[in-house]
Amino acid sequence: MKIAYLINGLDGGGAALPVPDVCKTMQGCGHDVHIIAFMPKDGRAIPKLEAANLPFTIIGDGRSDYIKPALRLLKILRNTKPDLLWTSLTRATLYGQIAGALLRIPVVSWQHNAFLKPANRALLSATKNLSLHWVADSENVVQFATAALGLKRNDLDIWPLFMANPKQPIAQAWHPPGPFRIGSLGRLHRNKGYDVLIEAMARLRARTPALADKIRVEIAGVGPEDDALAAQAARAKNDVHFIGFCDDPNAFLAGLHAYVQPSRNEGLCIAAHEAMHAGLPVIASPVGEISNSIVDGETGLLAPIGDAAKLAEHIAQLASNPARAAQMGSAAHTRIAERFSVQRFENSGRDILKTIERKMAARKR
Repeated sequence: MKIAYLINGLDGGGAALPVPDVCKTMQGCGHDVHIIAFMPKDGRAIPKLEAANLPFTIIGDGRSDYIKPALRLLKILRNTKPDLLWTSLTRATLYGQIAGALLRIPVVSWQHNAFLKPANRALLSATKNLSLHWVADSENVVQFATAALGLKRNDLDIWPLFMANPKQPIAQAWHPPGPFRIGSLGRLHRNKGYDVLIEAMARLRARTPALADKIRVEIAGVGPEDDALAAQAARAKNDVHFIGFCDDPNAFLAGLHAYVQPSRNEGLCIAAHEAMHAGLPVIASPVGEISNSIVDGETGLLAPIGDAAKLAEHIAQLASNPARAAQMGSAAHTRIAERFSVQRFENSGRDILKTIERKMAARKR
């Protein structure tokens, strides 16, 4: 098949991050893939697409003009005549569904997150049947999509958007006198809960200042909450450092002793799974697939959403017992390596593509 893969933007994280692996799996099944992005965003995914020799076209600049990108999309689709549109994220899905209906091209759509803004939820609920098939990146997202969008279970398949890289370097146990390094990879957005992390570190310093002095927290990412979070950290006078976008997340994770993900909502959450595969104990909110991947007390620790006191308690537990932290990290690596192997990733993709091909054949009859 000729597949047009529609995505909102080519930023360095989120849904754009696994696109090369997804498209390579499609190519491995004999399909041609052309990526169409509505905007470049930060453009940090572009070098990865180029390295993977994946063709892509950017049809907008991210401004408020919605008509020109739609017309450019229709022109590209008329010229290239793809057999299938594969859409990722709400804007791309809505545009793809309309284009697919106009040009009679079947559409397959990702649902990445167990959360949608009310307007997007209403729109996708109304247009859900314009997609031939839906793909979720975790069981948690399947549950959300069936409940929130009214999708039928047999119209959904799961393709976890994380593939455990066997070459990923493994983090080492903490040995003083250096700091106990805790990190997080994520967009600086309210959904990620970094305001709760800052509050947790303030609580920890107030209760056990000697232990807090041994801990350094680094958050790698950019986003709309940059200034607000930096100001909050400055007021709290604690060791939460914002280091900007990270070009080498594997090296960043390998230099940590623990990882924290205090999110308010997630889908799969690739970053937390990368951290576990790097051999790190993960302290996280029980949201999205995190709640299924972390075995509380064995591979990481779970804290209720927004609970700064519990988050501080868990950070203190790991920093005061580095041997236990290393043991949990090792168990996390083993669990993730088994659940998200390269073979499982590719098999999931192949099975879904076969399902789609059967549905397309049935539609033609």
